[in-house]
Amino acid sequence: MPDSDSLIARGRRVLATESQAVAALEHRLGEDFAEACRLLLACEGRVVVTGMGKSGHVGSKIAATLASTGSPSFFLHPGEAVHGDIGMIIAGDVVIALSNSGETDELLTILPVIKRLDVPLIALTGNRASTLARYATVTLDVSVPAEACPLNLAPTASTTATLAMGDALAVAVLEARGFTEDDFARSHPGGTLGRRLLLHVDEVMRSGEELPAVGPDTPLSAGLLEMSRKGLGMTTVVDDRRHVLGVFTDGDLRRALDGQLDLRTTRMGEVMTANCKAAKPRMLAAEAVHLMETHRITALPVVDDDGVLVGALNVHDLLRAGVM
Repeated sequence: MPDSDSLIARGRRVLATESQAVAALEHRLGEDFAEACRLLLACEGRVVVTGMGKSGHVGSKIAATLASTGSPSFFLHPGEAVHGDIGMIIAGDVVIALSNSGETDELLTILPVIKRLDVPLIALTGNRASTLARYATVTLDVSVPAEACPLNLAPTASTTATLAMGDALAVAVLEARGFTEDDFARSHPGGTLGRRLLLHVDEVMRSGEELPAVGPDTPLSAGLLEMSRKGLGMTTVVDDRRHVLGVFTDGDLRRALDGQLDLRTTRMGEVMTANCKAAKPRMLAAEAVHLMETHRITALPVVDDDGVLVGALNVHDLLRAGVM
């Protein structure tokens, strides 16, 4: 059994080899890369990504990245393409073909069909003199000096370089399109990412009878009962028109008790925190999280443009919504 030092050394060698392969790509980017980006930006159909074996796995990821960043895209398996799926490619599409050697049999079989369809072909290959490169409208060089595999056989550094080039294309096109967070959220409606980018405060906040609210002349003892009943860890202090004057929190309670204030005679207006932080109903829930974290608070009133209380929320509401 190899010792720990030798295993760690081998892992480091692989990481160094692959990082050097990716770093080398930076200096190769030129007009070919810019032209590939222009082809993707001008695409009126879909971006069809194709490749065999490990290149196919990388191609699936590139297609997914493009699709989620504003470029409708899907992966087409070359083996399935020769048995009818080539019909998925139509006028207006752009094809990205991946092959380190540029001579993959299944890929070469469909190149004449792609040529007849007169759709642009972007090649990601390690061999600029290959058949794939000759058919391509634009060729991007993803060659590597050697694979990380000690036998120089298993696709390792070459697939990493190809994946990085695919990301470079996707992100360059994303920025050129002016793709926004809202656009990204529409492509990722599920999971934590979608919730952080799509969910608004008014979809999370408590309202109506759940809102803790007392007047400034309310005795502190009654204010504590309101806090307890509503379970938000705070109560708002409002005037007759429900304008928020301040809040009273667990922290304010500790300070009041340290000062040995009389719970029956002290009024809420005397112990509240005035000029408190507040959220707006259409603020992103993620912004409310940032507000709480920045000011080290655990609950927020929600007010409209006139400062009228319309809701409230705390960290537990945001946790339940999956925003934190």
